[in-house]
Amino acid sequence: MRIGKIRVVAAGLAIAVLVGVLSFTGGRPRQAAGSPPAPDPVAAVEVPVTQVVEHSVPVFLEYVGTTDAVRSVTLQAQVTGYLVKHAAPDGSDVSRGELLYQIDPRSYQAVLDQAKAQAAKDAAALEYATASHHRNAVMSETGDVSIDTLQQSASTEHQDRAALAADHALIETAQLNLDYTDIRAPFAGRLSLSLVHEGALISNAGTQLNTLVQLDPIYATFNPPDTDLAGIQQVQARGAIPAEVIVGQEATPQYRGRLTFLDNSVGRSTGTITARATIENPNHTLLPGQFIRVRLHVADAPNTLLVPQVAVGSNQLGKYVYVVGSDARVEQRYVTLGPDYGPLVAVRKGVARGESVVVGNLLKISAGVAVKPVSAKPSQPAATTGSTQR
Repeated sequence: MRIGKIRVVAAGLAIAVLVGVLSFTGGRPRQAAGSPPAPDPVAAVEVPVTQVVEHSVPVFLEYVGTTDAVRSVTLQAQVTGYLVKHAAPDGSDVSRGELLYQIDPRSYQAVLDQAKAQAAKDAAALEYATASHHRNAVMSETGDVSIDTLQQSASTEHQDRAALAADHALIETAQLNLDYTDIRAPFAGRLSLSLVHEGALISNAGTQLNTLVQLDPIYATFNPPDTDLAGIQQVQARGAIPAEVIVGQEATPQYRGRLTFLDNSVGRSTGTITARATIENPNHTLLPGQFIRVRLHVADAPNTLLVPQVAVGSNQLGKYVYVVGSDARVEQRYVTLGPDYGPLVAVRKGVARGESVVVGNLLKISAGVAVKPVSAKPSQPAATTGSTQR
């Protein structure tokens, strides 16, 4: 009996010790020494993740450039007189042939009318001289008119014909001067500030009135280094090279066109060549003289790995992403990045296709932390968006 009581007491003490140990460890069984800690579903941090995707992406060459007008002219008066009409407001967009200025046309209209009247008079004289010469020619055959009279009538006809030709030339000149009183837009574009106003006397032919520039299309001028020249020429030999223009700090291009000009020599002092792209500008939002970024789409890179830009962190050792492993724990991967493509960035080294990268709650995790991954909305690369290499 005494031995049985001892056994019962010992069993009770063992149960009490086990309960105490479980209470101290929070009810969790101990892990073997040296084994990796198992994820704790209660303490795991919930993080959004997305998979590393693989796409074919465009390859760009990017340069700094400026915009230039395709055509720019100074509007000048070709005749003198008082300015009677300033038809187009300063800074307005005008169409080809639109009236911009008008100089008083009355004196030029009078000169034209006078030239026409003189032509009518000389035409009547020519008509009489022609008939007279014909009559003298007939009468000279019978001896009724001398050879001298016949020659005089022929000379008179020729002189009257020449006078009529001169009259026609004067009419044409007078008509041109009358037309010059209307200054019209030689092409569609935008006006600058007017240098003259209604009532001003245009005393000299050649007086500057305004400046007109063409805005659509517009040139994007830039200077690629000679090291890029061979590649550009190789792509250009296969067809037109698409060009894109980015203004300011925007990430995506706002304007598009194509490469239309490469200069015939490389600058010895700069090692660059002048290139020019013709850019569509239908809304006239690009103006000559702006600083821009120009990108040439020279190729497409297949099988490019992409991750969201928000997943990329940075420290003194470089760029990194957090990858969720098969054991639901975070692994820090240092990566080599390529160009940006909208919300995504190319990764040249450090991740594999299909791996899950963390895109949120990055401040709550670190390498080795147990997480609870939740699928995030996948990002798509922008087909025409890119940047220079990192």
